[in-house]
Amino acid sequence: MSEKLTADEKQTLLRLAREALECGVRGQSLPALGPTQLTPLLRAEGAAFVTLTVRGQLRGCIGALQPYQPLAEDVREHAIAAGLQDYRFPPVRPEELPRIRIEVSRLTLPQPLAYIDAENLLAKLRPGIDGVILRDGSRRATFLPQVWEQIPDKEEFLGHLCAKMGAVSNLWRQKHLEAQVYQVEEFHE
Repeated sequence: MSEKLTADEKQTLLRLAREALECGVRGQSLPALGPTQLTPLLRAEGAAFVTLTVRGQLRGCIGALQPYQPLAEDVREHAIAAGLQDYRFPPVRPEELPRIRIEVSRLTLPQPLAYIDAENLLAKLRPGIDGVILRDGSRRATFLPQVWEQIPDKEEFLGHLCAKMGAVSNLWRQKHLEAQVYQVEEFHE
């Protein structure tokens, strides 16, 4: 990530995420974003994940791995999706909004992680630093770097990632999967 977000830009993204989540949950239209409201970095293409929690427990998390729209719009879109479209949870209800905390993770571009075998893959993983994407044909899954806090063991981390992908948990040991890593700039309410 060549340019870090300023404290003001982070606060703007959190405000936009909160506004989008509340509008989405209440079925209201999002207000238009005027180009003068946003800094050049927030208008530039960017990829982000928006994570919703209630008392530290996951309540929704959706994002993009590749940039395809302005960062501010990406955050708004994924705030709504995290609240209403994460298949692991029922849609957020209006009465839940005051208890929800929002976290935004701005992603670097994923980079291929070349490795020789399962042991080499383990050796190259950097817990707490890298987000990891595993791909097996058309199936893929990712964990943000923050997931290392809940799953610090590398083997267990990869096992859960394979399961998230819909595969057996030891697939990473059985065959060579496509692996990519990325880093995030993370901030929350």
